[in-house]
Amino acid sequence: MVSKRAFSIRATFKRRFFAGLLVLIPIIFTLFIIIWFFKFVDGLLGTFYDNILNYHIPGLGFISAIVLIFIVGVISANVFGKKVIEFFEKIMLKIPVYKSIYTAVKQLVDAFSPDSKGSSFKRFVIVEYPRPGVYSFGFLTKEYTIKTGKDGNEQSLRAVYIPTNHLYFGEIALFGEKDVFYTDIPIEEGIKIILSGGIAAPERISEAK
Repeated sequence: MVSKRAFSIRATFKRRFFAGLLVLIPIIFTLFIIIWFFKFVDGLLGTFYDNILNYHIPGLGFISAIVLIFIVGVISANVFGKKVIEFFEKIMLKIPVYKSIYTAVKQLVDAFSPDSKGSSFKRFVIVEYPRPGVYSFGFLTKEYTIKTGKDGNEQSLRAVYIPTNHLYFGEIALFGEKDVFYTDIPIEEGIKIILSGGIAAPERISEAK
């Protein structure tokens, strides 16, 4: 028979092991993502330098990518730079396939940009979806007025983007004005809540005043 002392040691070891595992999993996962991203970006420009130098320098492509992104940011921050970017953007938008992909991606990026005014998320809301009694977090994207019936009665609707796969994939649902609960949670905090699977949500959510 297993003694109480041996059982206690085993139970203690199991608790400590799982406690350490819970600490290490986020660290290892984060490091894995960082290393993967580093290798991916470094590989984009690293091959170009390898062909020129005939020698591989780890990190050179990554550093070049960072510098390139910074330069584009500097250029886009002034009036002349914006005109240049808009000029090339108009040329590229004439390509049918490129236009469809670029427009969709740009609208998605603009939705999360704090500087965007036209297509950004308006409010972080709660709606009864996908069935009565079940509630979902969502982002108010636009307000519509539609005409119903032969007499042309107008009805106000709210378009709500409801993420179904973390944040970048979801569904658009239309709700009546009274069916949308406007929270006091900022958009940035709402994004954190979605990405955390609801863990980052506060215990008490109040209605926006």
